[in-house]
Amino acid sequence: MTEARNRVEAQLVYESGDYQVVKPGDHVRCAVSGAVIPLDMLNYWSVELQEVYASGALMTQRWVETHK
Repeated sequence: MTEARNRVEAQLVYESGDYQVVKPGDHVRCAVSGAVIPLDMLNYWSVELQEVYASGALMTQRWVETHK
């Protein structure tokens, strides 16, 4: 099997400064770009929207879109 077949998308609940694992996995997907984000690289999320982002720029883009 290839590495991609072994990937399992995690389900998380995002909190201020941390997150709780609801369903174990090794990655999540960016709410804006759809990019795969390994959990050990997860740095940006919104507690309000319960979404994750691949970068600070994408997080800011989403904030602007949702706070007009």
